Amino acid sequence: MATPVFNKLVIFGVGLIGGSFARALKHMGAVGTVVGMGRSPASMARALELGIIDEIGGDMAQAIHGADLVLVAAPVAQTGAILASIAPHLQPGTVVTDAGSTKSDVVEAARASLGDKIAQFVPGHPIAGRETNGPDAAIIDLYRGKKVVLTPLAENAASDVERVAAAWRTCGAIIHVLTPAEHDKVFAAVSHLPHLLAFALVDDIARKPHADLLFQYAASGFRDFTRIAGSSPEMWRDISLANQPALLQELDAYLAQLTALRASLAAGDGAAIENVYANAQQARQQWIEAIEAAEIPAPAASAQ
Repeated sequence: MATPVFNKLVIFGVGLIGGSFARALKHMGAVGTVVGMGRSPASMARALELGIIDEIGGDMAQAIHGADLVLVAAPVAQTGAILASIAPHLQPGTVVTDAGSTKSDVVEAARASLGDKIAQFVPGHPIAGRETNGPDAAIIDLYRGKKVVLTPLAENAASDVERVAAAWRTCGAIIHVLTPAEHDKVFAAVSHLPHLLAFALVDDIARKPHADLLFQYAASGFRDFTRIAGSSPEMWRDISLANQPALLQELDAYLAQLTALRASLAAGDGAAIENVYANAQQARQQWIEAIEAAEIPAPAASAQ
């Protein structure tokens, strides 16, 4: 048996994201002991039962003591409080990272919570997910061939950034680097806005007096468009508020697009409508081809 890369890993949040991270590292023999921390005793007990974690953490000092790596995989609004609870017990040599879908607010919270220990925090965001959550949703290969964006701080040691990157690469992920501001602007457009739209559409239909009839005839197109509305409302509330400026900018641009499309529809301007549809079809096809070329599943790393 190979010597684990990480003797002790502590995970705050043992659901889809944190649980899949632990599962992948355990599968590769890259971690010794995984300690789980969380608000829900039932979730913690389930994670222990499933073998995602080896211990349920209680006392913070004891949980953090001797940890090589700490992953905060909780809703972004909780990040500041979690980091503040970690800070007094954070020893030299322990690296902390997160899996939050926003980064500027997380960095601000980390600076406020960790103070002069900020160099030990390497912000990150795995670009992978499913509409299910909780420990039962965790899978070994969630990150295989998927991007993980790191947004390193000026204070971070290169070796600490590499430690975080190595953990994600062991899970099969492909590492990308952005600044926190770049990250938030990009994901407001391609992740946060789509979630807002999917939630809004399903909510709108659900509130109609004949909702039962509408849902009866909703088929695969509706299912595919609204799949992400099955995601955690709490998590996406936090993400929406955390990235409010960038999300508002993208939402305003989308509303302008809808207004223009509505005007074309009202005027019976088929050419204008078709032009929008054709441009979207071409752009989507190019995007799909680029993903298929760039995100070929990474081979499993050797556990030797």
